[in-house]
Amino acid sequence: MELKTNYQYTYFIYPFVIKDGKYQKYILKILKDPKCQLKIFKKGQDLNICNYFLPKAREILFSSFTFSSAKLKKLEDLPLETRAAILSKYPCNIFEYQLKQDIQGKVGNRTGIFFTIQKIEIICFNTGICFLAIKTNVEDADNFANILDFNYKFRDINNKFERQNSNDNIKIQTDSFESIEDFQEFIHNITGSNTEASKLDIDTERFLAYSYACIDQQYWNNTIGFDNVKDYFSKYASVLPSNDTRKIDFDKIQSFSKWNYAKLGISKLGVMLFSSNYDSNNYTKLPEEFENQYFYLYILNLYKKIYLKKLSADFQNIKKIKKARKKFIDFTKNLWIQEITENEIGTILNHKLQETFELEKLYNEAKAKYDTLYKELNIEKDHTVTILIAVILIISLIVNILNFILLAKK
Repeated sequence: MELKTNYQYTYFIYPFVIKDGKYQKYILKILKDPKCQLKIFKKGQDLNICNYFLPKAREILFSSFTFSSAKLKKLEDLPLETRAAILSKYPCNIFEYQLKQDIQGKVGNRTGIFFTIQKIEIICFNTGICFLAIKTNVEDADNFANILDFNYKFRDINNKFERQNSNDNIKIQTDSFESIEDFQEFIHNITGSNTEASKLDIDTERFLAYSYACIDQQYWNNTIGFDNVKDYFSKYASVLPSNDTRKIDFDKIQSFSKWNYAKLGISKLGVMLFSSNYDSNNYTKLPEEFENQYFYLYILNLYKKIYLKKLSADFQNIKKIKKARKKFIDFTKNLWIQEITENEIGTILNHKLQETFELEKLYNEAKAKYDTLYKELNIEKDHTVTILIAVILIISLIVNILNFILLAKK
């Protein structure tokens, strides 16, 4: 059965980490690129995002909500170096990479899959943890198999090994880049060598996928149930190609649904929302919510995962221990124990993401290292104090003896 799709987009997300002490320099590099513009969030035009996130989370993710027109104008008039220094102090900066109109890509030959690159964002946290997010749209979405194949193949576009040893006939080409090597160069220009991410055991050759697909209602409606499209959803949520024949255990897929005729699949490979246009909400309101509120909630949880890994690594570096202890306390107070949203679906999604990314385990590992160091430092401190007291007592004893001798001579 071929599945017709009415609406679709996929964000491919690439995490990268800036070396400690180099973040301000990186922000300056971005500001110097005329194609990169700081994304400004305003309560009027971004009211849904503003209302979705609680103040503490909003402060961390969207620093520009605090920018007045006067403040923004003053910032823009400053020299780039000064602007970079100021922006590097904010918890997060989001930049939009300006694209040519209607950039088109193509996969394969005349029977291949055509796609557009609609948007590119660079999301930078001041801890040096950043994300390159590329929004794509498959033009020939009539066949859902094209979406499966495209998501599967594109996420490996930066993986030399996979590309050289691929056993399928999908070849990615794009008018925005002359070759795959050209696209890799674009990624490298934005992210650098990304060796810092490799040190944290983060896959630097694959993109994460964040995808929305709305299929035609003839396959899923009030008379034809979800079971009719369950196999398609399973491949979609698992980021597998259309011709994959393995038996997928649906019950092992992390999924949930709080909408009519829409189901969300979550894995460490990405987040995929699969819906039917039988409900008009699934091609009007839901795609916009998924692209904004849910997207940045996903980014925030990815950030938590990588930052906890970074803190654990810093606790093992004697030169970074003191700063790491303070960072861990700040992270716990300002993000870990804070609620992100009061939205019902957002709260559920946040919990599901925490489970999938094993954030509780990562946090406890970091806390165990923090507790051990804290005890060791206190023991060392107590030992030092004990020695100091002993020295003082000895000196006092010597002085008393000398005084006794002097008194005896008198």
